[in-house]
Amino acid sequence: MSWRHRIHQALDSALDIEIEDERYLGDTVQHRAAAVLIPITDRAEPGVILTQRPTWLRSHAGQVAFPGGKVDDTDESSIFAALREAEEELNIPPARVEVIGVADTYYSGSGYSIAPVVGIIPPDLELQPNPQEVEDWFEVPLAFLLDPANSIKKETNWNGQQRSYYDMQWGERRIWGVTAGIIANLVRRLA
Repeated sequence: MSWRHRIHQALDSALDIEIEDERYLGDTVQHRAAAVLIPITDRAEPGVILTQRPTWLRSHAGQVAFPGGKVDDTDESSIFAALREAEEELNIPPARVEVIGVADTYYSGSGYSIAPVVGIIPPDLELQPNPQEVEDWFEVPLAFLLDPANSIKKETNWNGQQRSYYDMQWGERRIWGVTAGIIANLVRRLA
């Protein structure tokens, strides 16, 4: 079975959601809608495009993330929002993304319900990061991200409370928190 078919089939099945930390879930109606694009490059050995946020940002400075953001009132859907944000951040034309589906909603401790939109992009797209939102971008092999051995569940004390999160190290890049949690959900779905 090809990697494309395997992911498509996995997104069609039901699975319990993974949240950042159940103690912070509260009323999910109060969570602000957000969407990210998981852009998978269409190659024999596919990769996933991730961004590095600028260090001067007030929120999530310097962190690794999928292209994405809040769902605006004018967005038709979470898919539309993810594609809009990917175009704003990396100049990925929405027409060049083959949307496979939407993975499980991820509820973050910071109050977002995040729809991870899985899409396939051509491997030769010329990505142009928007310096207001993206310091850098890089491609991680999909096989690395989907290998459970590369993800470690950790705990930390934050604002006086214990919180758990996923952490992955790829070369010099640290992928953790919400981004690693979304990846962990996808790994669980594909298992």
